[in-house]
Amino acid sequence: MNEHAPRGIDTAIPNVARIYDFLLGGKDNFAADRAAAQHFLAVIPDIAAIAADNRAFLTRAVRYLAAEAGIRQFLDLGGGLPTRSNVHQIAQEVAPGARVAYVDYDPVVVRHGEVLLANGPNVAMAHADLTEPAAVLAHPQVCRVLDLSQPLALICTATLYFVPDEARPHAVIAEYRDRMAAGSYLAISHAAADTSGEDPAEAAEQAEEATGVYRQASAQLHLRTLDDIRRFFDGFELVEPGVVWMSEWRPVPGTRPTGRINSLYAGVARKP
Repeated sequence: MNEHAPRGIDTAIPNVARIYDFLLGGKDNFAADRAAAQHFLAVIPDIAAIAADNRAFLTRAVRYLAAEAGIRQFLDLGGGLPTRSNVHQIAQEVAPGARVAYVDYDPVVVRHGEVLLANGPNVAMAHADLTEPAAVLAHPQVCRVLDLSQPLALICTATLYFVPDEARPHAVIAEYRDRMAAGSYLAISHAAADTSGEDPAEAAEQAEEATGVYRQASAQLHLRTLDDIRRFFDGFELVEPGVVWMSEWRPVPGTRPTGRINSLYAGVARKP
């Protein structure tokens, strides 16, 4: 791959989006990212499979939102690099006129995301911090493609566990909820602090190792319990089957998860 980075980007610091890109088989990563990912794989050998399962949940959730819920606009917070099928591609397979705004604070992600604009007027990339809902929703690129007076889907897959408690992530999601039109949806996947069915000591050791990988990266990992993850959906009505392990959320018949089942919780809910 090309190891030349855009000006102002420190390739010596592992970047969470580029680590995820490597785990998904992408090429937009650097030596520090690959080293961190390899460390991750040594600690949790199925982490790449878990990343792929998360992408599969995203696909199912967006298809549900576009096909069954009738959503035609999507706001993807911290979606990462465009490695595999992206929200706009999934949604527009169902509804060609679907509109998508991507939001990320990472300049590498934004630079790559801007390439999406070549796909037409219904896709935008906004350089903003997801923990500032008012600024995100007022961003010119977001306003260019989304009509905030109409229902939208807020997508937060594999994102909120990089937001520390001191940034008040539950309050952040509540502010988005309050600013979204009735009939809007929220989709979340989030790494679990409680991994029922595993050996507790082994699970705790793996969790500590996983968070350790990210301590030197561009963002740190914050695992949360099922109860804490359910709190993100306060004020929403959960779609069946509720908040479950992501591979158990409306799986495609005949398919199986490629990684462990009890890794990330996931859910989709509607604002009444």
